[in-house]
Amino acid sequence: MPATAPTYYFATLDDLLIATLMWVAEELCGDMLAIVAGGGTAREVAAGLARAVGENRGRTLAEYELYLLAGRRPELRPAARRWLDLAVDAVRPRDPVAFRAFLAAVDGLLIQGLIADAAPDEDELEPIVSFLIRGRDGSTPAARGE
Repeated sequence: MPATAPTYYFATLDDLLIATLMWVAEELCGDMLAIVAGGGTAREVAAGLARAVGENRGRTLAEYELYLLAGRRPELRPAARRWLDLAVDAVRPRDPVAFRAFLAAVDGLLIQGLIADAAPDEDELEPIVSFLIRGRDGSTPAARGE
């Protein structure tokens, strides 16, 4: 695609970055949100994380690069926070603090996986996710009786 093609759709670089962040939140993160919102098992969450730092490593790196850019550019922050908003809306946790802690830990696992010499697989991640889910269990739809 010609370098000028994005200017046909986006007036500024910020518009392009915001659209990309929104797409990341709404499309790319949908799989993980579906697992978490459905009260996914530790194995299912671990498998999703392993894919994110393994076969989808480039995409995950790009997502975090955009999030870090939003840390330096306030106009991008609302779009970067969209992932958190969607996660809370999808799960409707009983304990929002525990759920936010779970999401923060998932971010940490992804970043650690991205800097590892060899990406962790689901067998390595499952015991960690299992530990994290203990704090999330009261926030799953199954635990709420839905």
